[in-house]
Amino acid sequence: MPMPPPKPSTEGKRDRQVFHEMGQIVRALEAEGPQPPDVLARIVGATYWERDRFDRALALAVADGLVYRTAEGELAAG
Repeated sequence: MPMPPPKPSTEGKRDRQVFHEMGQIVRALEAEGPQPPDVLARIVGATYWERDRFDRALALAVADGLVYRTAEGELAAG
């Protein structure tokens, strides 16, 4: 008997680590104010994260309404 198809979803399964990373992003924006994405990445130390983790955590934070883009293109805590 074949396996049923996976549940439809636009995002992959979230792991515990991504919630932690999202929290780091939000706390940094709350503490430092709106930032360009590259500066925010430096503030949270994303260069030491696994590849693409910063982009994924940021995308999920935006999708959840925790972070938004300002008219100037900076990121701010929602």
